[in-house]
Amino acid sequence: MMNKLPLLVAGLLLSAGVLAGSADQISVQDPYVRLAPPSAPATGAFMVIRNGGSADVKVVKADNPASRVTELHNHINEGGVMKMRPVPDIAIKAGGEAVLKPGSLHIMMIDLKEAMKEGDVVPITLTFDDGSTKQVDAKVVRPAPVDHSKH
Repeated sequence: MMNKLPLLVAGLLLSAGVLAGSADQISVQDPYVRLAPPSAPATGAFMVIRNGGSADVKVVKADNPASRVTELHNHINEGGVMKMRPVPDIAIKAGGEAVLKPGSLHIMMIDLKEAMKEGDVVPITLTFDDGSTKQVDAKVVRPAPVDHSKH
């Protein structure tokens, strides 16, 4: 009986929501995947990740079935040149949000398995620093045309 006590306590804590994890405090708004040209090997996923909890949270991994590689990325200014670089995590402060958008933080979907169509839905699983996960369904959308008249 003694060796079953930790399992019983863990089960009670889990059912009480104590061990449920960061994912329960996270909400995601406006997730989408940018429609890539048919021959493009990669694209990006974007969203707003909100942390309704009282502790800081980090997204440490993202995964999806549409690409062979999925990485967390950011755009950085390196000597006046904007470059994309992988990042180890995306931090979301307690009560705050992380905005994943073009030219900034985003989820990079590399080595696409097949061409996507506008309106397709890609399930993306976010993994947090405590091991909890949240799946979001991101719709594939055509990028808005760039207005160069404002440059």
